[in-house]
Amino acid sequence: MDNKKRITHIVSTQKVDRIIADHQHNPGSLLTILEKVQEENKQNYLPEQSLDYIARELQLSKAHVYSVITFYSFFNLKPQGKHTITVCRGTACHTRGSKKILLFISSFLGFTKNQIEQATGPLTTEDFMFTLRTVACFGQCALAPVIDIDNKIYSHITVEQLKSTIESMRRS
Repeated sequence: MDNKKRITHIVSTQKVDRIIADHQHNPGSLLTILEKVQEENKQNYLPEQSLDYIARELQLSKAHVYSVITFYSFFNLKPQGKHTITVCRGTACHTRGSKKILLFISSFLGFTKNQIEQATGPLTTEDFMFTLRTVACFGQCALAPVIDIDNKIYSHITVEQLKSTIESMRRS
């Protein structure tokens, strides 16, 4: 199946209307509305059509909506994988091997070293099974190197443990 067929899930305007109605009168409503719409999307991102609709319904400029989305790292403008792997690149993790882990994961998932070094954001595999991200620090320095897979922290991670975990995820 090609990627264009896989990127078809757009949150219905009825669902967006319900989310807006539930939250528009709360302080910080735009953040909550965007978060809920992203959660409703099977590929965990905010399609342009949804953003245009939200801006129009809330009577906000598109620029304002995009400025909020691009400020917060938890919003996604591109489809995300079924599984998310986040590698800490902080000093403690780096000195304890996180670069080796990042290069291993990228290669194992089919990304090139060049793609990783030039990436300005998350990378997603063509089959939308995995999204690979980096963060500056998890604040878990004593447990370095640290990665997060689907919101579960793995500490003192090794390449061997990671390989086994990713292979298991591919089978699921």
